[in-house]
Amino acid sequence: MKTHRVCIEIVVIGAAIAVGIALLIASLGFVAAAAAEQVRTYRVVDHEYEGMVTCSRCGAKHSSALAKNASVCVRICVHDGATFALVDANSIYLLDGDLIAIKKFAGERAHVVGVLTGNTIKVSSIISQSQAYSE
Repeated sequence: MKTHRVCIEIVVIGAAIAVGIALLIASLGFVAAAAAEQVRTYRVVDHEYEGMVTCSRCGAKHSSALAKNASVCVRICVHDGATFALVDANSIYLLDGDLIAIKKFAGERAHVVGVLTGNTIKVSSIISQSQAYSE
């Protein structure tokens, strides 16, 4: 009788452990599914920015020592390792994206559409500011 009772206790304990593990796995699955759904519903939205396309080295004030216009100064600085930037009334944003497209607007006012992360705009499109207002 005693061995019969020990066997029943072992089976009950094993079943309790199995149910506990099953609940743990189910709850982890639920949490993972909820996290995946949250990631799927998170969308990155483009915003619009306007300002002067310049370089990270000069910002709004280009070097007078070069005796060149703003467009040439920006191109020289970027060629020497600076990054394209957008200067507006309040901030300077670094520009990341198609460098050939951005280079066309060096030293000019532009309308930039992109995603801001930190102080860097991932550019999706860039047009001159005059085109932005005529459309």
